[in-house]
Amino acid sequence: MIDDTKSIRVLCPKLLLTNSGLQWLIGSPFFPSLTIVSTVTCIHHNSSSPDYDKESDDLRTLLPQGFHIIGALIIKNSDVEKNAGEAVDAARKLQRNLSGEAEAGLDVPVMIAVVADLETGDNKFFVSRSENSTSIETVEYVIYDDNPHEYVWERGCLILCELPLKLPFYYPVNNPSDAQKIYLHAIEAVIDKFKDPQIVYLVEALGQASAELPQPVILRGKDLDFGTNLSNMKLVGEAAEDLDRKDLSCAHFCLKSKSAPTIFSAESADIIQVSVLHNRSEKSPISTAPIAEFYPASEDARLLVVDFKLEVLCYAAKSLPLMDAISVLVFPGLVDQLNSMMKAVMPCLLTQHPQLRPFHFSLPGLLHPITVIYELNYGETEMKQVDVRKSLHLRLGLPFDRPLMRIANALDLSNTKDGSRSNSLRKGSSLLKDVHIGIPSSGGGVAGGLVSLVQGSYEYYHYLQDGFDDSGWGCAYRSLQTIISWFKLQHYTSIDVPSHRYIKVTAYRVLMKKYLLVSMHFVREIQQSLVEIGDKDPSFIGSREWIGAIELSFVLDKLLGIFNFRICLSGNPTRFIEQVSCKIINVRSGAELPEKCRELALHFETQGTPIMIGGGVLAYTLLGIDFNEASGGCAFLILDPHYTGNDEHKKIVNGGWCGWKKAVDSKGKNFFLHDKFYNLLLPQRPNMV
Repeated sequence: MIDDTKSIRVLCPKLLLTNSGLQWLIGSPFFPSLTIVSTVTCIHHNSSSPDYDKESDDLRTLLPQGFHIIGALIIKNSDVEKNAGEAVDAARKLQRNLSGEAEAGLDVPVMIAVVADLETGDNKFFVSRSENSTSIETVEYVIYDDNPHEYVWERGCLILCELPLKLPFYYPVNNPSDAQKIYLHAIEAVIDKFKDPQIVYLVEALGQASAELPQPVILRGKDLDFGTNLSNMKLVGEAAEDLDRKDLSCAHFCLKSKSAPTIFSAESADIIQVSVLHNRSEKSPISTAPIAEFYPASEDARLLVVDFKLEVLCYAAKSLPLMDAISVLVFPGLVDQLNSMMKAVMPCLLTQHPQLRPFHFSLPGLLHPITVIYELNYGETEMKQVDVRKSLHLRLGLPFDRPLMRIANALDLSNTKDGSRSNSLRKGSSLLKDVHIGIPSSGGGVAGGLVSLVQGSYEYYHYLQDGFDDSGWGCAYRSLQTIISWFKLQHYTSIDVPSHRYIKVTAYRVLMKKYLLVSMHFVREIQQSLVEIGDKDPSFIGSREWIGAIELSFVLDKLLGIFNFRICLSGNPTRFIEQVSCKIINVRSGAELPEKCRELALHFETQGTPIMIGGGVLAYTLLGIDFNEASGGCAFLILDPHYTGNDEHKKIVNGGWCGWKKAVDSKGKNFFLHDKFYNLLLPQRPNMV
C-alpha cells in the first residue's frame, strides 16, 4: 500500500491549463493533504510576480469554502529545483494572503509544487513540509484517480446559505465624504451580527421530497465556536438521530438511498440548506414594556439603502459536525462574499448601485462548482460583462468559443413546489433530448473506425409534432428545428425554437463569380420570406413544397445573428467571407457523400453542431460519423425526422429512426441515392463566451 503522506493523488482530468505563467493547485482539508482536486490559472501579475491582493480577492469568492490553495504549477525554464521553490513560495504567499496570516511561521501548510515541461509533456512533482523553500522533496508516486467525481462526491456534500440583506444607514448631506466611513461601520455591524449569541441557523435538507428526510435542526450562535478553523476540526461518523443536535454530522441531512442510479457530480450532490435568522423574541431577564426612542439628527442627513443578496455555496465532508460546518464554512463564506460586494459598491455608493448577484457553475473539467458575482446592471452582451467572462475562461482553462459561464448555464439549486430539486436552468421543453445516447458506442461497425459525435444537447423534432401535420414534406423544417434547439440548449441564443409558420426572415442574393453572399432581415413566415427574397413563387405560400439546405441557411443565419456563410461547390475552392456561420457542402450524387467523411468528422470534432442533409425529396439530421481514414470505411449516425409516432426513446431507437447507417448496407442497398444531388448544411459554432 502506498503511503498517502508520500504520494500525490491527482483528481483533476487536466492539470496544465495554459502554456505559460503560474497556476494554483486546489485541495481540500477533507482529503489527504497531497490531493490535487483542481487547478486555476494566475491571471493577475505585478511586474514579474503575481499580484497576491488581486488574486486573493478573486479566489476568495470564486472557490467554495471547503477548498483552498495547496500549491502551484510552474512552467519549466531552466533549473527544475529552483522552479519548484518559486512555486512553493508563491503558493504559500497566496495562502497566507487568503487566510490573513501575515506573519511568517504561522501554521505552515504542506505545499505541492509541479514543474511542467512543455517540450516533453512531463510533470515533476515536489512537496515542501517546512517554511524553508529550499527543503523540497521529490515525489515519485503520483496516482491519477480513475473516478475523481466519485472520490469527491461520495465523501462530501454541498451547503447552501441564501441571505438577502437590506443595509440602511444615514449620512450627512453637507459632508458626503463621511458616507463611506459610515457604510463600512454598517458592514462591520452586519458581520458582528452573524456571530451574535441570539442568531439562529436553521439547517435542513434540500432535495427531493422523501419520507427519509430528517426534520430541520436549529443551531444557535451562542453554541457555535467562530474562532476555530478547519485544521482543528475532527471528522465524526454519522450520529444517531436521538443524539443532541451538537453531535450531528452533515451526513444526518444526506439521503441514505437514491431511487436513480448514483451519478457523482455537483448537480446530483446532497445539499444542506442553511437559513440565517435573528431571534428577536429571546426573553429578557427583566420584564419591560416596548419603548420607542427618538434621536434627532444634529444636521441634515439622507437615508441610503444598499441591497445585498448573499448566496454562499460550501463543500463539506459528510462526517463534518454541523456545528463546525456553520462556524468554519458558512460564516467565513458569508463574510467573504459580503466584503467582496462591499468593495464593488464602494466606488459608486452615492450614485447608481450595481445589482450584484452570485451564481454557481458546474463546469467541464472542474470537479467542484465555482461561484461568480455578476453585475446585473449590464446585459450579458455588454462589453464589460464579456470581458469578465473572458477572464474567467482564462483562469479556469475553458475554451473561448463556448458560452459556459452565462447566467443561463448557472446551477439552480432551489426546490420546486413539489419538493423536487431542479439541478440547473437547462429545462428546455418536454421533447426528447439527445436521442442518440444509449446507442451502442461501437458506432457504425466500421473496422478500425473513429467515432466523432455531436457535442452538447439537442431536441428531437419529427413529423406530426405540435399537432401539425407535415408528413411527407416537413422533414427539412424539422431538421432546422433540431439544429436551432442545439443552439438554444447551448445558450448561444435565447429565441424559442420556431414553428413552420413563424420563422421570420428576408434575404437578397448577390451572385459574385461562383460565390453566393447572403444578407437577411426579419419578416413573417418561412414561406412568405422565401417568396419575398425571390427564392420561391407566390404559390409557394401555404403549400407543402419541400425546402432544402440553402433556404435553411437563410433562416438559420438571421435567427442566430448577422453572419455570412460560404458554399463549397464540387470542384471549386472554398473562400471565406468574413465570419462563417454556416458552411454548405454540395455533392452531385449520394455516391460522393462517403468522400466527405473526413471533412464531416472534422466538423464534429471542432464545431460539434448537428448537420442537415438534404437531397431529392428527403432531409435528415446527421449526428455523427464513424470513419476509418486508412480504409475509407464509414457510417453515418442519422436522426430521422420522418418518424410519426410517440416520443418514446426505445421505440425510436429500435425502429431505426435514430441509428447508424452505412452508405451501402449488407444487402447492397444504398442509403444515399446515387441519382440525386445532396446539400449538407454545417452550422458553425459562434466564437463567443
